[in-house]
Amino acid sequence: GRPKHIYSIYRKMQRKQLAFEQLFDVRAVRVVVASVPECYGALGIVHGQWPYIPGEFDDYIATPKGNGYRSIHTAVIGPQGRSVEVQIRTPQMHEHAELGVAAHWTYKEGGARDAQYQRKIEWVRRLLEPHDGATGGAEADRDLIEGMRTELFADRVYVLTPKGEVIDLPRGATPLDFAYSVHTSLGHRCRGAKANGRIVPLTHVLANGEIVEIITGRHDAPSRDWLAPEQGYLISARNRGKVRAWFRKQDVGENRSAGLRIAERELARIGLRPEQLSALVQELKARDTEHLHQLLGEGEITVTQLLQAATRLFEPPRPVARPPRPGAARRRAAPVEIEGVGDLPTTLARCCAPLRPQPISGYVTLGRGVTVHRSDCASLRRMSALKPERVLKVEWSSADSAALNVELSISAYDRRGLLRDLTDVLALERLSIDALTSSIDHDSGIAYFAVSVAVNDLEQFARVLRRLAGVPNVIEARRRL
Repeated sequence: GRPKHIYSIYRKMQRKQLAFEQLFDVRAVRVVVASVPECYGALGIVHGQWPYIPGEFDDYIATPKGNGYRSIHTAVIGPQGRSVEVQIRTPQMHEHAELGVAAHWTYKEGGARDAQYQRKIEWVRRLLEPHDGATGGAEADRDLIEGMRTELFADRVYVLTPKGEVIDLPRGATPLDFAYSVHTSLGHRCRGAKANGRIVPLTHVLANGEIVEIITGRHDAPSRDWLAPEQGYLISARNRGKVRAWFRKQDVGENRSAGLRIAERELARIGLRPEQLSALVQELKARDTEHLHQLLGEGEITVTQLLQAATRLFEPPRPVARPPRPGAARRRAAPVEIEGVGDLPTTLARCCAPLRPQPISGYVTLGRGVTVHRSDCASLRRMSALKPERVLKVEWSSADSAALNVELSISAYDRRGLLRDLTDVLALERLSIDALTSSIDHDSGIAYFAVSVAVNDLEQFARVLRRLAGVPNVIEARRRL
């Protein structure tokens, strides 16, 4: 670790208007490992050993700073309940952080390094560090530069064309924003994109220094989906205006036909009849139904606006209440067979939540039929000792269609497209979602999901958890008991 100068700590408290207790990087530890995969392995060990502090995680390996700095930063509650910042990097990243651009020269030269040259670099670097008894001028200058860089460039991202031209975009911009910024025609013909040579979705958030290549079609064919900000295709309102202008230039009849198809599809999706569209005309400030179709086709009214208006008109107001646990939405009977007994209502015990093919036993619960426990469940052992006559022998049903309800708890650093990526994993396993609730802690930026799904067996459930844990930004995916 590196000790921090008192004046540096004071300047940071003043600049960010923080109390001393709100600083988590006063004590810092630096971990240098051999490779990038080992960086993430070390991160897992740190988070497994000590509780991490939400909102203090930065992955500058995946998203380097504008000056090329790369490292993983996190903060944990360490020994004696004190916060400790942990920096994890490779030797190459460490040398770049310590020596700056000069590190690239030393690596490119190869072979033995000139000792005098190294001493000169070290001398220049030490000039930038505060000295005992100094007023903190060097540190203050460095803080000033850092603050200027943050304030001037925090809302911009700089990417490159394949020819090396720099394109200045708003932070959060996508490949589609890039295409429209280069040329409107390129945006209209955009069909896909590559970032640093790999295929990425059009909703991919660009990072500083990425080389972006646009895959085009022969003809202009923008999508109306691009107009909805919540879809994440275009961050720039100006670029959405270019798409809207393209649709306005199309044939009026064609726009009306497209708008009719959109309206019928979306209303059917929420259980409304096509004739109910007429009630939305006034709500959406259209002249008549045909005009509403035209506005939908031109993109002047988005699908989101249509559905929000339909919800206001046709859905009764709901009392504000805490969302129920997903399991309360739908409870399936446990797919088990009870030896020597006819059909009895069965439920899975919440205390141990058994899954196929774990060994199970039944316990007769008055008024609720048979509750199915894992055979090694502590609650079952305690109850069977008091009333052994209520214990029944049960086994999993052999029916292929039998499925089990389980509840998942997922936490992740929030980002655009996160929910879509999570549900894609469930769709890949052909799982039906019985219920889903979500919330976000805006202070830490962590999103929490509670999902109820039906799985076939323990093997499938374990596979789903592994895949969910592999989704970018996911902190934890586990079973909710």
